[in-house]
Amino acid sequence: MLGQLLLLSLLNFPFQTAANVDQLAWIAGCWEGRGPNRVYTEYWMKPEGGLMLGMSRTISGGKATEFEFLQIRQQGSDVSYIAKPSGQAETPFKLIRHSDKEAVFENPSHDFPQRIIYRLQGDGGLVARIEGKTNAGERGIDFPMKRAACP
Repeated sequence: MLGQLLLLSLLNFPFQTAANVDQLAWIAGCWEGRGPNRVYTEYWMKPEGGLMLGMSRTISGGKATEFEFLQIRQQGSDVSYIAKPSGQAETPFKLIRHSDKEAVFENPSHDFPQRIIYRLQGDGGLVARIEGKTNAGERGIDFPMKRAACP
């Protein structure tokens, strides 16, 4: 009887396969967003060899004010987002949840942000969101983008 219950519980348990960089191919491409007096762009290479390479740049007042080198990298059965902003040390964020339209990366020990989220929108746009705790409380910043021509 106990064996049958165990077998039934295993059959009803939704098995989740290990994350794979290829499942995030929807992020690949060239993206552009605009805010007050600024333009920000992200360029992502398609996944190949367990790696996506990306970069971003913010232009404000005709000058580059921020830049970032990015990776989404397969590391064994885990996928990590590695950010290296404006010449600072790189910081890894582990993929904790994903679907065909969302990827959530997290590093609870990082100062801010602790989460980086990419969401594909119904209109084909992409929103990159950073969020987490600061001294002032919870904070979140959205970066809405549309597909752009690749240089």
